[in-house]
Amino acid sequence: MISREEADQLLSVAEGSYLIRESQRQPGTYTLALRFGNQTRNFRLYHDGKHFVGEKRFESIHDLVTDGLITLYIETKAAEYIAKMTINPIYEHIGYTTLNKEPTLKKHLPMCQEVPDGQVSQGEAGDKERLTSLVRRATLKENDLATKYEKVHNFKVHTFRGPHWCEYCANFMWGLIAQGVKCADCGLNVHKQCSKMVPNDCKPDLKHVKKVYSCDLTTLVKAHNSKRPMVVDMCIQEIESRGVQSEGLYRISGFSDLIEDVKLAFDRDGEKADISVNVYEDINIITGALKLYFRDLPIPLITYDAYPRFMEAAKISDPDKRLEAHHEALKLLPPAHCETLRYLMAHLKRVIQNEKDNLMNAENLGIVFGPTLMRAPDLDAMTALNDIRYQRQVVETLIKNEDILF
Repeated sequence: MISREEADQLLSVAEGSYLIRESQRQPGTYTLALRFGNQTRNFRLYHDGKHFVGEKRFESIHDLVTDGLITLYIETKAAEYIAKMTINPIYEHIGYTTLNKEPTLKKHLPMCQEVPDGQVSQGEAGDKERLTSLVRRATLKENDLATKYEKVHNFKVHTFRGPHWCEYCANFMWGLIAQGVKCADCGLNVHKQCSKMVPNDCKPDLKHVKKVYSCDLTTLVKAHNSKRPMVVDMCIQEIESRGVQSEGLYRISGFSDLIEDVKLAFDRDGEKADISVNVYEDINIITGALKLYFRDLPIPLITYDAYPRFMEAAKISDPDKRLEAHHEALKLLPPAHCETLRYLMAHLKRVIQNEKDNLMNAENLGIVFGPTLMRAPDLDAMTALNDIRYQRQVVETLIKNEDILF
């Protein structure tokens, strides 16, 4: 327990020297005193199993100081340069122009070979594996039939091994650990400060998107270059191919272990999953797997952002105004969510057209799908309970007026 002045005197012998002292004002709290730029800098030191003064956690004080000195040096010597890094990024110039020039690409990519739709030749797969995410963005062939959905990058703090450069500004990423962020869906590597400037143009790569269930809906459809999640398309097509006359369709639950099997099949095999009647004879297993997919979405089909507007719409008594309010609320949904909801509602409308056989009307389906498609964002238990009847009404309105609303 020494004063700042004593610490300053002890550290004045050399740049980069440091010590930890207990605070005189607040015993039990600790300060890292570090010599840099001919002055002693003091940082409140924390410990939660690892040492930290900011966001980064370190196994040892030595590593913390090493990283701190690197950061202080860069930020002091290159402050003006850092401030200008994001002003003229290479992201578009390099990503879409330079790397897209024909002569350069021929060195990296194999000769075009005809392969069946949805398949990639072995040579092409090997070459794409070697390309950086930025080059991959420039060279990936877009499927003209697929809807172009906008998607934000899923950046996570990342520690890079060896020297690494930002794919937005092309500048070096400094530090001992957590030098920048990496998109968990497409693999784009950028500085943390550059991540705020990157446009919402994430193109998820299947090698990063490991599963189907519990995966963000927009991420999944962009990774597979499809309009809707394959689970939704395949389950609905299978259900309709068997006929929607089955009594209690969607209300009767299938055997939970077999529903889990379907989930695992999709996660493992994707669109090659076999959900035919030969494997799953009970149609309620397929309906259960579809409902489970929607329940497992990290962001519900009717998103948290749109939820309040749908709740307000359901409470309007005038039928015409209620319909208009639902139409406005639908505009708040991301395009991939809206398209999936439209496809599902069209299917459920065909279900209620067979009510005489399956005994399922719009109200029954609203009870089943209300809590499945929409969840209250951080509401208390009582409010969430009260919302259930309005959730039912939302789904009921969407089914009955599917042709008008979409």
